Amino acid sequence: MKLSRQFTVFGSAIFCVVIFSLYLMLDRGHLDYPRSPRREGSFPQGQLSMLQEKIDHLERLLAENNEIISNIRDSVINLSESVEDGPKNSQGNFSQGAGSHLPSQLSLSVHPADCLFASQSGSHNADVQMLDVYSLLSFDNPDGGVWKQGFDIEYETNEWDTEPLQIFVVPHSHNDPGWLKTFNDYFRDKTQYIFNNMVLKLGEDSRRKFIWAEISYLSKWWDIIDNQKKDAVKSLIENGQFEIVTGGWVMPDEANPHYFALIDQLIEGHQWLENNLGVKPRSGWAIDPFGHSPTMTYLLKRAGFSHMLIQRVHYAIKKHFALQKSLEFFWRQNWDLGSVTDILCHMMPFYSYDIPHTCGPDPKICCQFDFKRLPGGRLGCPWGYPPQTIHAENVQSRASLLLDQYRKKSKLFRSKVLLAPLGDDFRYCEYTEWDLQFKNYQRLFDYMNSHPHFNVMIQFGTLSDYFDALDKAAANQREKSQSMFPVLSGDFFTYADRDDHYWSGYFTSRPFYKRMDRIIESHLRAAEILYYLALRRAEKYKINTFLSSSHYKSLIEARRNLGLFQHHDAIAGTAKDWVVVDYGTRLFHSLIVVEKIIGSSAFLLILKDKHVYNSYSSDAFLDMDFNQKSQDSLPHKNVIPLSKEPRHLVIFNPLEQDRTSVVSVYVNSPTVEVSSASGEPIKVQVSAVWDEKNVISETAYEVSFLAHVPPLGMKVYKILESASSNSHLANYVLHNGKAEDTRIFNVKNNVLGRESITLENSFIAVWFGHSGLMQKMMTKEDGKHHEVRVQFSWYGTTRKADKSGAYLFLPDGDAKPYVYKLPPLVRVTHGRIYSEVTCIFEHVTHRVRLYHIEGIEGQSVEVSNIVDIRKEYNREIAMRISSDIKNENRFYTDLNGYQIQPRMTMKKLPLQANVYPMTTMAYIQDAECRLTLLSAQSLGVSSLKSGQIEVIMDRRLMQDDNRGLGQGVYDNKITANLFRILLEKRSAVNLEEEKHPVSYPSLLSHITSSFMNHPLITMTKKFSRDLELLGEFSPLLSPLPCDIHLVNLRTIQSKVGDGYSDEAALILHRKGFDCRFTSKDTGLLCPTTQGKMLVQKLFNKFTVESLTPSSLSLMHSPPDAQNISEITLSPMEISTFRIRLR
Repeated sequence: MKLSRQFTVFGSAIFCVVIFSLYLMLDRGHLDYPRSPRREGSFPQGQLSMLQEKIDHLERLLAENNEIISNIRDSVINLSESVEDGPKNSQGNFSQGAGSHLPSQLSLSVHPADCLFASQSGSHNADVQMLDVYSLLSFDNPDGGVWKQGFDIEYETNEWDTEPLQIFVVPHSHNDPGWLKTFNDYFRDKTQYIFNNMVLKLGEDSRRKFIWAEISYLSKWWDIIDNQKKDAVKSLIENGQFEIVTGGWVMPDEANPHYFALIDQLIEGHQWLENNLGVKPRSGWAIDPFGHSPTMTYLLKRAGFSHMLIQRVHYAIKKHFALQKSLEFFWRQNWDLGSVTDILCHMMPFYSYDIPHTCGPDPKICCQFDFKRLPGGRLGCPWGYPPQTIHAENVQSRASLLLDQYRKKSKLFRSKVLLAPLGDDFRYCEYTEWDLQFKNYQRLFDYMNSHPHFNVMIQFGTLSDYFDALDKAAANQREKSQSMFPVLSGDFFTYADRDDHYWSGYFTSRPFYKRMDRIIESHLRAAEILYYLALRRAEKYKINTFLSSSHYKSLIEARRNLGLFQHHDAIAGTAKDWVVVDYGTRLFHSLIVVEKIIGSSAFLLILKDKHVYNSYSSDAFLDMDFNQKSQDSLPHKNVIPLSKEPRHLVIFNPLEQDRTSVVSVYVNSPTVEVSSASGEPIKVQVSAVWDEKNVISETAYEVSFLAHVPPLGMKVYKILESASSNSHLANYVLHNGKAEDTRIFNVKNNVLGRESITLENSFIAVWFGHSGLMQKMMTKEDGKHHEVRVQFSWYGTTRKADKSGAYLFLPDGDAKPYVYKLPPLVRVTHGRIYSEVTCIFEHVTHRVRLYHIEGIEGQSVEVSNIVDIRKEYNREIAMRISSDIKNENRFYTDLNGYQIQPRMTMKKLPLQANVYPMTTMAYIQDAECRLTLLSAQSLGVSSLKSGQIEVIMDRRLMQDDNRGLGQGVYDNKITANLFRILLEKRSAVNLEEEKHPVSYPSLLSHITSSFMNHPLITMTKKFSRDLELLGEFSPLLSPLPCDIHLVNLRTIQSKVGDGYSDEAALILHRKGFDCRFTSKDTGLLCPTTQGKMLVQKLFNKFTVESLTPSSLSLMHSPPDAQNISEITLSPMEISTFRIRLR
């Protein structure tokens, strides 16, 4: 019986394979969904080249079919297992979905084993779960005495009789790469002198130590110093006096950056260190980011770090951890089922990282040991007790006073090893400060160390000196069979430094640049990928014009400008106005440069005859369809002039999956024809371009069509003016306003009565109210109606003395509804590619668009807001989505686009404490549904009432919030925000699981987010000369598995000089996803493969010469690193490989 069942299964599988292969062949031959279209008639060409192209096409089809067959084989094995073992709850592998603009699509083929990960509960074995800590704490704020936010600390003098207290005093200088001054001005006025004096002063006494974090500054100084100084720095590093900590380009913000940029600035710093100093940092140092994310922790662990330090954590959490002696802990990822992500973390216990708050609990005493504040200087002690120079007469009393603080601080920790940082912002700038701090402290050390009754060993140290001693103490403790440190999981948002002063304002401050940051990221990533592939082609064909271009130098500059912007006062939006302009100008310059690299690299790759490239000047070969005029203006589309001669559009897909997306370009004629490279006509929609809210342009028209582009590949389309074109014109209905009569478009003017506005496609229907705002949605899969109501609202600022500013959100109570005096103009567009509703309010132009396509982009609603609050006074504007989802007080936000962190809205906390950072998504859910807001920029988000998601879009604040910036936020720009709203039906939900500290997006949600953050890049051929282009460029043999994202393909710098090497860093991320959502009709032809990929099956027309594993930032290679033939990634894993293509 069992045997006959197996034969049946096997026979069915063979039949499926044959039918499916035939379907694929026919599908690719007759429909315009091929990865490589028929190219007959595409360009005049010789028989040989046609034959060659057909052979290439067949090769690719065979490779894909092999891939599909092997996936089916795996599925058959699983199916036969499930037949033997009884039914399992796995989704069917292939099912058909209907489609108007696509051939019937496969559902996602999800391997059942890939669903196990998300169904397990994550770090169930953590001793401390931050969600539980939040539930436990009362968040009252009693006066703690000298340690205002803490408690009195007592000790017995004999506690160190058996084991002395070992103290490491760690001199440091925190240098913001831009804040009150620009990066260059700080370097000129301060930082260069810190480095120059360091070389001299550390050289005077080998007992002196110093640590440094920001490589952006170190590299700038390195470029201007002589070899003698360089050698001195190297010898200071070798003998352990000077340590580089973290070693990123900056000390990044941890709330707003995307993990792409966090990794990139880490690689930039680590590669610079390797090439210039041969140094590999091993301890993390993050004293100033305003709250801490476990994503950064994970990235440090993957880069080879074993220890790290953090400082800005909510004062109530610091106090709780101090009482529990849990300030040092193993930080484990929420999703980690074992302990592979553990990294030892030290949390500084007091208010600040400055000297008054780092020697012990009493700042008025610690301040007396900051010798820069000696009487007569510019800086004093606000507590009224100045420092004293240390000499023979006072050394005993001063040493006892200081040691008392050290001892009290040590009582908050579990070991007899103590860290005492000694520094502040831009310290050790003057020659005199080095002498004052080091000489006075050395006198104190010598005295303490020479008097045994103190039971202390004290010295200057680096951060790693401290952690090495701590490890030794922990190892001794382990021999006594107990681990010294607890395990913690969770994050440290939202930060408060005192009272109800929550730092949730900076999650939104300067949103214009938060959006610009994400645009630069997607362009830089596209440039990196195309550049490396073009470089390999240029090497092969000896295209010297490309090889000798300045592209690589420009790429490094763009990486560094993006890296600089991840600094915790840059992307955070917490710098002076002119510093913001400096960051913006750098980003803008980088955007222009990477667009040029994209155009140049894409041109080389799509050229039929590569050698033609040499005969062109270095000017861009392909033009972007977008143009941005200045660092503070929104990008706008270029108008393509059409004629009877076809223009070529080159469309690049920066993602690793086959993609079907809508492309829209502006042209100068409404009679337009679009065809594939081989001449097959493509359906288009021609829409109006609105010069003003009710005036249609007579010089520009928008053409939209569906492009099918291979993964990481390009497709060429032709566009021309054609009187015989059957272009479909969009229809318009205007409510509460009139449009001028137009000869081209059908525009109906209406006064909005009782009838509602509806948009629908084959997945969803959406209803809108009289003001043009969304009111409800219906999912066609189950026919259910859901309230999904969009509203705008205002927050004011409190009447108290301390008000909202760049950092702080201190509202005057709940948000007030957005009230408009006149009904807004509502413009409804109906077309065959997309339909939309646009409503124009005084401060927001709000657009909701539905795409009429099968596949990813048809399953969610696109929401775009153009926000302008430049005339407002102390107000913040929010968009609120209200639904009938019963999420109670639980919601979910992402951290850095990498992982999901469950949140709880707590009544015991003020409103501003319940606002959290959202980098790419936030969602709410109940047993039936999940509602996700996907975001293309970082903003502050909350769910203050059940069923709600609220996002703060912009803030204009007229005063400083007393955190050092010295100004409000009033340099607002007209700002674009882009979102998608995705409503998904949940199945097989166990409500107990909702309490787990971990959650995952669906695959659909992941891919929708990727599509939004990495849109297709459309380019036009710049010149009219008839050049032969390939119909498509397809560098991958088949799409990557659906859950694997190619984070970057980053050309590695040559060991010698500033040029490129022949290697790149291939960075891959396997995403964790929840299977309990439908995966039908996604339009994706990628399976999941349990994280496995065969190296030789990755690339098409490129040979993988070598592929070796590396640590995340390329600092370390495994001891047995060798060429691998198969890549295997665990869920959530981000891994870097050194790859060499030929």
